[in-house]
Amino acid sequence: MALVAFPGIRAFDVSVITEVWGTDRTDRGAPAFDLRRVAADTAPIPMRGGLSLLPDRTLTWLDQADLILIPGLDDHLTPAPTPVLDALRRAHTRGTTLAALCGGAFTLAQAGLLDGRRAITHWNLVDLLRAHHPQVTVVPDALFIEDDNIWTAAGTAAGIDLCLHLVRRAHGAEAAATIARSMVTAPFRTGTQAQFIERPTPRADRDADTLAAVREHALRRLHEPLTVADLAAHAGMSPRSFARHFTAATGTTPLRWLLDQRIAAAQKLLERTDLPMPEVARRAGFGSEVTMRQHFASRLATSPRAYRSAFTTTSAPEDTEDTEETEDTGGSNPIAR
Repeated sequence: MALVAFPGIRAFDVSVITEVWGTDRTDRGAPAFDLRRVAADTAPIPMRGGLSLLPDRTLTWLDQADLILIPGLDDHLTPAPTPVLDALRRAHTRGTTLAALCGGAFTLAQAGLLDGRRAITHWNLVDLLRAHHPQVTVVPDALFIEDDNIWTAAGTAAGIDLCLHLVRRAHGAEAAATIARSMVTAPFRTGTQAQFIERPTPRADRDADTLAAVREHALRRLHEPLTVADLAAHAGMSPRSFARHFTAATGTTPLRWLLDQRIAAAQKLLERTDLPMPEVARRAGFGSEVTMRQHFASRLATSPRAYRSAFTTTSAPEDTEDTEETEDTGGSNPIAR
């Protein structure tokens, strides 16, 4: 992993990247990462707040990186050094995964790497990114997105979400959950979740307590054929009112949230157990193996069998009735493992 550094980068994003990939958690079962701080030279790089970053590699080391991470900026129009921009262009041409946190999207845009591509940044910077880089298709509201192996994320906490998502893609849900527990942060927020959640009113606060209980109820019964109407009834609301309050409180719809939790449950079962695919689908609440397979293809660009093969910690049994291996699920492959 390479953290690209130059004057003007944001200390918070540097800390997030370092906490996720620069902390040894192998004693808790997390993968071993090799994070390098890469810059044009090895001179200390000043950061806001009296901090400084000491690079340990120069830009030529990017040739060895599986993943290149670009922190956000204190001043979002800070020009990146030309050698940095050139190195990022070469890395993308090689097929290396690039990921920018918050205002790091501006650095990628300066390199021309976002021209004609979809990107996201902090909701308060969307207009600024559009104004200075009109060739970029700026997505107005998401936590993180990917286009042509280039990831961009919204502000602050969304950078943590993206980092954990990249760990999950490369090393599985359990590895990401281990890191999230260590950081005392939520292990699973999808990129499609809204950045900005409506400010609660006193009534909304009471609803939020009810909705938290409903989510806990759902998580304990994922194996059951729950519907949005079932959850609304448990909350004592009409389906329309429930959906409105749920989205305001969580930034996502009840149906999407329920599907995300079922996918996460299936991932854990595939990693931790040798249960046959139909039983995994049943316990995760998909109803059928075919339905589970369809959602894995749509959300994860892989199949349950391929996911288990990549991330399992047990020996899965042969299942001659499972034909997933012959299916083309589409999408891009996860970053190098």
